[in-house]
Amino acid sequence: MSSCSGGCAKTGCAKTGCANTGVDRRGLLRTAGAFAATLLAPGVTLYAFGARDAQARPAGEPASANVRWGMLIDLNKCKPGCNACVTACNEENGLKSSGRPEIDAQWIRKVTLRNAATGVIQEAPVMCQHCENPPCVDVCPTGASFKRADGIVLVDKHICIGCRYCMMACPFKARSFVHEEHDDQKVNAPRGKGTVEGCTLCVDRIDAGRKPACVEACAREGGAMIFGDLNDPESEISKKLRQLPTTKLRADLAVAPAVTYANL
Repeated sequence: MSSCSGGCAKTGCAKTGCANTGVDRRGLLRTAGAFAATLLAPGVTLYAFGARDAQARPAGEPASANVRWGMLIDLNKCKPGCNACVTACNEENGLKSSGRPEIDAQWIRKVTLRNAATGVIQEAPVMCQHCENPPCVDVCPTGASFKRADGIVLVDKHICIGCRYCMMACPFKARSFVHEEHDDQKVNAPRGKGTVEGCTLCVDRIDAGRKPACVEACAREGGAMIFGDLNDPESEISKKLRQLPTTKLRADLAVAPAVTYANL
């Protein structure tokens, strides 16, 4: 069995303990007021920014359960030391270093895995696994954590009270708490002090018919990440899942992650 030295994706640890649990609603609303199309409830469409293509979901059309978005990560193609996916995520969502790593957001991170039996060392990207049965949604007292019909797990910042129960419940250490004000936010990724956040699979890109930023960046560095519709047997990801030996993190928990790892 592999053990993780870069933040355990297999044990359910979550870093809590910041005393700052207040929610700055003004700061959040100042940002949210700049655009009226943020995701406010399950199935409501995020307005897309930029060009659409033939696969884009029309504005106003709710997410459909006919689609189940997922990701396959082939670790044989994940280059050691490559952080293209992390850099792309940070740039896409406006995540910048504060100089204090203990409070910086990490929507995707690279972890080092070592097979105790063989000594083989691998690196793996870990992010929100967008579970079919997400523990974060189960424990949220306000309904701020929710899952769209197409399987994407999100946080409604307007009703998140910053309790961080979701962070404790997540087996993948995939959520971060916003400790400070952020004035230079991206329109597609609203952030509010005192709320919880995590990987959205670049939901605005998906609604515009595009792929997540990490997947596009990875395609230029070896193509370890494949994104697509798990419900479509003819999609690239479905075909690859039938061809490769695959593993889901913490399969024993029966949360059914939408992110699958090949050659782990």
